Amino acid sequence: MTMAAESSLSRRDMMKRLSAYGAFGASMSGWLPAFANNTAGQTTERQRSVILLWMTGGPPQTDTFDMKPGHANGGQFKPIETSVPGIQICEHLPQVARLMQYCAPIRSMSTKEGDHTRATYLLRTGNLPQGPIDYPTLGSLFSKELGQEDSDLPNFVAVAPYTQFSPAAYGPGFLGPKFAPLIVGDANPLGNANQMNYDRSLAVKNLSLPQGIDIARADARLSLLADMETDFASTRPGLTAESHQSAYSAAVRMMRSEAVKAFNLDDENAKLRDAYGRNQFGQACLLARRLVERGVPFVEVSLNGLGNGQSFAWDTHLQNFTSVKGLLEALDPAWATLMTDLKDRGLLDSTMIVWMGEFGRTPRINEQAGRDHFPNAWSTVLCGGGIRGGQVVGKTSEDGMKVEERPVSVQDLFATLCKGLGLDSMKQNISNVGRPIRLADPTAKPIEEIVG
Repeated sequence: MTMAAESSLSRRDMMKRLSAYGAFGASMSGWLPAFANNTAGQTTERQRSVILLWMTGGPPQTDTFDMKPGHANGGQFKPIETSVPGIQICEHLPQVARLMQYCAPIRSMSTKEGDHTRATYLLRTGNLPQGPIDYPTLGSLFSKELGQEDSDLPNFVAVAPYTQFSPAAYGPGFLGPKFAPLIVGDANPLGNANQMNYDRSLAVKNLSLPQGIDIARADARLSLLADMETDFASTRPGLTAESHQSAYSAAVRMMRSEAVKAFNLDDENAKLRDAYGRNQFGQACLLARRLVERGVPFVEVSLNGLGNGQSFAWDTHLQNFTSVKGLLEALDPAWATLMTDLKDRGLLDSTMIVWMGEFGRTPRINEQAGRDHFPNAWSTVLCGGGIRGGQVVGKTSEDGMKVEERPVSVQDLFATLCKGLGLDSMKQNISNVGRPIRLADPTAKPIEEIVG
């Protein structure tokens, strides 16, 4: 066989592979390389999904789910009754309170990490930074287990992640770029305040053909790309080249698919959009429902702030109560409507919602009417699929300064997530240094009362 024939054959083979992914006619705009570097893994069907509501900066447990009425540490907010007798939460979460039967607050989280960088890494990967091991973020970890490779949408979508506190805590780590998230949305907290931009910020850019490029010309460009990819891979075989090719194919497949309409929120009823809240976080929660509905197994939505000048997100060292009130007024309708919307569509039983930040805030109020970093005793909340709601896990002291009953570690939390999602927490992935790493530590104990 001549060299020309070999080149032609390899070109035809690659074109067939790209065609099978729906590649032809797609845009080869500047977004594609970014997408190739930041996303891959795909899904069409899933047994369970996860929506992570990430509270950047660390929300105050004593002003949300572990109120301390009558104590000086209790602060300005009052507790209210919920749909479950005996469970009280903050007055500024009235809609969530009415859905407490689906929620399980964990009031006894405890770690030793009060630094944003280390705590963010710990809560998002389940581990502290340890030498050369590059641990994956939980979205990558769980979407790898729950997702499918042949879907038109990514396995993992992250909306407005604020990565500056701990960039390594937001990546796929040793799982590789195939399990990285597709990132949409503006992480700048000021973007939440600008209601003119949130729709645009939640859209995936450059999904159409570039101006002046028709399908035939796009096909020709993809054909040329296929030749170059094949030549490169033939001399540099391995995971890197394979990941690059699969990421491009997945990106093009997404661009050609009807499923990409999930990002167009104009399809939704205006009243429903109002119910979620006309701000970036509210509309991002609506987007999360649309993605889960279309089979995406892991969606992360960050609440980074409201641009009110009082604080950055939940890092409320100053004027805690003013900032937290505004944050809760955005959180409450979005979270409650998300649960109701999922339930109405028959998706809440298969969708786990995780609400958490990297730590809590000091029960004691500082001289600037703020609350500082506090990892000793704080709260997370699990809801929906795989969770037996309507009950509280753990208890803190009257002043909120320490855990008195049922301490829960980060690895216990990961083991609980695994069990609630029907995953074997002892399953291993091979790390970048060749060491097997389990989904959760063998010593971790899932919270059996809410997932047993």
